[in-house]
Amino acid sequence: MSSKEGDAPQFDTGDIDRWVGIPLGGSNMKDPVHVNDIRRWAKAMQNPNPLYYDEKYAADSRFGRIVAPQSFTPACSDSGGGVAPAIQGRIPGTHLLFAGDEYWFYGPRIFPGDKIRQDRMLYDYKVTETGFAGPSMFTRGDTTYINNRGEIIAKQRASAIRYNVESALARGQYEQEDEPEWTRETLHQYEREKDLWIMGFRELGHGRRLSVEKGEKLPRRPIGPHSVESMILEWFATLAMPYGAFEPEGLGWESTEGESWDKEAGWLPELARDAEGAKLDPARGDPVLYGPAKGHQSEGLAAKVGMPRGYGFGAMMTGWMIDYVANWVGEWGELVYCKSTLRAPTLTGDMAFLDGEVSAILEDHPRGLGRPLALVQVTMTDQNEKVLATFKTEVRLPTEAMPAPIA
Repeated sequence: MSSKEGDAPQFDTGDIDRWVGIPLGGSNMKDPVHVNDIRRWAKAMQNPNPLYYDEKYAADSRFGRIVAPQSFTPACSDSGGGVAPAIQGRIPGTHLLFAGDEYWFYGPRIFPGDKIRQDRMLYDYKVTETGFAGPSMFTRGDTTYINNRGEIIAKQRASAIRYNVESALARGQYEQEDEPEWTRETLHQYEREKDLWIMGFRELGHGRRLSVEKGEKLPRRPIGPHSVESMILEWFATLAMPYGAFEPEGLGWESTEGESWDKEAGWLPELARDAEGAKLDPARGDPVLYGPAKGHQSEGLAAKVGMPRGYGFGAMMTGWMIDYVANWVGEWGELVYCKSTLRAPTLTGDMAFLDGEVSAILEDHPRGLGRPLALVQVTMTDQNEKVLATFKTEVRLPTEAMPAPIA
């Protein structure tokens, strides 16, 4: 919500208040989820769990067929990562960075043939001082994902930071720097660590992780080195990227009423999509090719918004951590709540390392539904041990008595 005068640094939020708590329009998917949508997502997220791409393996699972990972949920949004509700109102001369997510998962999973719609709302905002850009606005926006049977899949509360670009450039927190150079020996070491992570959940297979203890450490997951290609692969694995895949419904970035969260948000001219040009060539409406996300893949444009070089999508960082914990607990467990806090971007050429630990076991908790909950905390660091993100999650553990669900 709006900060009172004197409580926070001055920041122009005059066009924001009218959006808080107001149901938003947007676009919803026209066609059901295809099995190859799930396979494509698993590939883009570098998730080698065969439950998400191998129909023979999945046939012997508790689901009896390929199922989408829980990280796939925001891929069903019209903004590629569920950030749209957090970008309402116009603030000229600003840019945006993803700041993290909260998720509440309610049980139903996404399968091929499901059609997911979204309900969206700007939840709140606050203005605060940041070392990166001075006075900045942190916004939170909610997206609820509902399948064609009326079941609520999840609610996502995406956080974003909107900041003044000139202020960020003047502070120069991120200096331009070259990508690191990796030796073959070092890259082979990372591959061996990745193999150990994969073998950890492959050995569990279709089994149930019944023995979990406080202090238990999850196998380390390396990801990278990141590249423009890997980042673009992630973006184009989201379901809104094909031409005409989503149907406009009222206000939203495809609205013709001049109230668009994206076109009218106040982006720099170099990072504004060409709405008129998109009527002739829809590529000109793509946020990565022409719009505010173009800086992710362009070192020159990244510099214009205060980034040292190409940088990754924050929503995907949350997805990596969801997959990391979900693969560890196995197909008989599931995440029921999680919260990610992003502290720094993943940069092209860098590595990311995920390290998790069970911080507590709760035998009696409402979200456990009669099953124990494991609290798992994850820290994401780069090759210099700089903390990029933290992740806290509640994981519902399996029991021997659990029957297989009817898919």
